[in-house]
Amino acid sequence: MRRRLLAEFLGTALLVTVVVGSGIMAQTLSPDDVGLQLLENSTATVFGLAVLIVVLGPVSGAHFNPVVSLADWWQGRQTGLGLQTGELGGYIAAQVLGGIGGAVLANAMFDKPAITWSTTERASAHLWLGEVVATAGLVLVIFCLTRSGGTAFAPLAVGGYIGAAYWFTSSTSFANPAVSVGRAFSDTFAGIAPASLPGFVVAQLAGGIIGLLLVHGLFGRPAVGTAEPVVPHPDSR
Repeated sequence: MRRRLLAEFLGTALLVTVVVGSGIMAQTLSPDDVGLQLLENSTATVFGLAVLIVVLGPVSGAHFNPVVSLADWWQGRQTGLGLQTGELGGYIAAQVLGGIGGAVLANAMFDKPAITWSTTERASAHLWLGEVVATAGLVLVIFCLTRSGGTAFAPLAVGGYIGAAYWFTSSTSFANPAVSVGRAFSDTFAGIAPASLPGFVVAQLAGGIIGLLLVHGLFGRPAVGTAEPVVPHPDSR
């Protein structure tokens, strides 16, 4: 379990480092072109996320996201696999702490104060709807892969979906409470004001529920022994 928690902490930390760090670099390289900044930021995130899933998936499953861990825990009540309640709390704590650590690391690498609260307000109904759509789609992609036996394609599919959702959702697809919390610690391109966090987190949790309902509608109840997301790992029960 210690190895799994370390993998979740490290994976979420590096994911946020990629998101925040590439956002800072994009602002530096393309200061007058927001569209190009988003392209640079999303491209780095796609590749970074895919690599992290490949490398750390065999250790912890590569959740890096409390919504995915919650969905895994819920599905596990029916399949006999998945996270137990105590493990769920550990995963979420590791992910949130990793998200904060990743933002602090990115700030430090670019010679910014370690902690600078973001001033970017993201508190509008259309942005919350974007987060519902982004998170529902992410859960749908991940759990459809596990239900259809396609987890080998998870790095490509999950990275590709997040990259696309950067562009087709109004919120630019945070789709992750731990990453959202981390991004509040950096007043840069990828930041979100702390006051905007509750709305985003609620929207992400709602999206997770909708995503699971869609998976259930497509595949029915999960069978005993259904694989765990995102990547099955040796400690699967």
